Amino acid sequence: MAPRTARLSAQDWTRGALDLLMAEGVAALQINRLCADLGVTRGSFYWHFADLTELEAAVAERWCEETRERLDQLAELDRLPPRERLRIMTLHLIDDASWSVERALREWARSTPQVAAVVGESDQHVFELVERAIVELGHDPTVARTRAGLLVYAGIGFAHGQSTLPKPTEADVDQLLDFLAEPAS
Repeated sequence: MAPRTARLSAQDWTRGALDLLMAEGVAALQINRLCADLGVTRGSFYWHFADLTELEAAVAERWCEETRERLDQLAELDRLPPRERLRIMTLHLIDDASWSVERALREWARSTPQVAAVVGESDQHVFELVERAIVELGHDPTVARTRAGLLVYAGIGFAHGQSTLPKPTEADVDQLLDFLAEPAS
């Protein structure tokens, strides 16, 4: 990459680091690697951050803000019928970009408490959205909790097993939702 002519902002660095994290995982977050990717010198990095730990904290905060915004957008799905809400959330998860983000951030959460807290917050929010939708489909709250768990845990498992397991199709998602939405006999 050719050197940049404009000075990078702290936001440029955090975006670049977040993109690298999502593409290659936490081990790829290195100052020299980021400098090469962004086409700048180490001096540019140190203009904004004291060290890699400070950049990681800024990246975590940026990701946390973006995640909270996405969670707020999920809440807007309440206007749709419950099965359609579940379908949209599930299809979003099997999107190639989404699973790579999920996997990278869950990996990062294992070593960064701030990220772990937001991953937990996100998981809880999604679980509640799914559980509420299943209750709206006519299921008892206890049954809805179990079925929500199946769907959410399947999604988390997909994020981690995507590279070795078959990728679900839209038809697979529809069959899963038919199974989960099926009334108790």
